[in-house]
Amino acid sequence: MKIGTSLQTRLALAVGLSVTLLWLAAAAVTAHRLGGEMQQVYDDGLKATAQRILPIARHDLREGRDHRGAVEQEDGETRGGRETRYGEDVTFIVRDRDGRILLASRGADASIFPAFAQRGFVRTETHQLYYDVSADGRMTIAVAEPLDRRRELSRKMLLGLVLPLIVVIPFSLLAIVVAVRRSLRPVRGLREELAHRGTQDLSPLPDSSLPSELRPISAGVNQLLDRLKAAFNAERAFAANAAHELRTPVAGAIAQAQRIRSETTEELTSQRATEIETTLKRLMRMSEKLMQLARAEGGRLQSDQPSDLRPVLQMITQDFTRAGEGRIVLSLPQGAVLSKLDPDAVGILYRNLIENALKHGAQDGLVEAVLQADGLLCVANDGPVLPAEAMNRLMQRFERGEGKIGGSGLGLSIIKAIADRTGMTMTVLSPRPVRQQGVEVQVQLPLA
Repeated sequence: MKIGTSLQTRLALAVGLSVTLLWLAAAAVTAHRLGGEMQQVYDDGLKATAQRILPIARHDLREGRDHRGAVEQEDGETRGGRETRYGEDVTFIVRDRDGRILLASRGADASIFPAFAQRGFVRTETHQLYYDVSADGRMTIAVAEPLDRRRELSRKMLLGLVLPLIVVIPFSLLAIVVAVRRSLRPVRGLREELAHRGTQDLSPLPDSSLPSELRPISAGVNQLLDRLKAAFNAERAFAANAAHELRTPVAGAIAQAQRIRSETTEELTSQRATEIETTLKRLMRMSEKLMQLARAEGGRLQSDQPSDLRPVLQMITQDFTRAGEGRIVLSLPQGAVLSKLDPDAVGILYRNLIENALKHGAQDGLVEAVLQADGLLCVANDGPVLPAEAMNRLMQRFERGEGKIGGSGLGLSIIKAIADRTGMTMTVLSPRPVRQQGVEVQVQLPLA
């Protein structure tokens, strides 16, 4: 199924991409705001550190500790003890009013501490610093924090935001696909309902379980089906009524033509009467075929109780034999072949198969009709091979073979209409199996 034509795929992609982008945007905004808040927290911590250390350093210096130890670094033991007192996690320098270093943390690099200018924050390329001054203005302190440390903490924080998304987003996309698929189940049901319908099934679609968005579509399709059903019924009724109403006047016209031929002594008048009779008989056969087609397309083809198919085939074969067609060889199984097909429909189907086989087969060849116990009806004749491209064409109405043999062109159309409405399979084979000529039509009749 192509992505561009699948509503399910398009909805899943649209919702999934939208949710993913929204989550990523929310994570980016959260990371940005959280980064700003963390910078404020870092600065507050830096300021609080300076305000805590400055009174302690001032107190130590007043107690007579060495003010020059951090600068001159002459007494390593004293310097080491002082650095241990203030710890290693804070980098600071305490200066006097003249800028001389009075006290420093372990490993403090004086080059990263610019000279005191005013109280507040100062950012260099490598550090964030906070400067403060004592109440009497005699001492200043500068506390520094590496920017690399802040960046590392920011990366860890961002990673903590992204990692859950990396785990959650695939599961969310899967949940979206499942939810969309479940939500579109009525659409698939409606599609399958339409796809599995036969060409003659014009019954309305059920809409009780459809969501409100699909009910207008179902209602529109049902209206279209009702109009099509009405149009088909009108067409079938017209064909059946017209064919039925034509029978009586055509029969009367045939009788008049026969009477004229019997009463006249002129050869030309007798010949014209014969031609009129032939034409009227062809019209009579056409009307009968139209009635059969109307019955095949609109009549009842199933009966309530199953019946044996063999007597129907025997009766049709005897009708042809009485009419002078003794070339039909019928083979029937020993046991009954029961089917719920209406006997009239079976008779119409079998009669048209025999008529086509007699007309289009070899004039001196046999027509073989075989009914198997599984309901397969085969009617075959000897004659020319039917081209493959002509098989589908001959299934259409009023299509005749390439020969000059007369006919209505409705025989196979009637057979196909009955097969389509009852779910039977119809196969045309040419040449016949195990032969190099002829045509065989196989129809699988439904058994009870």
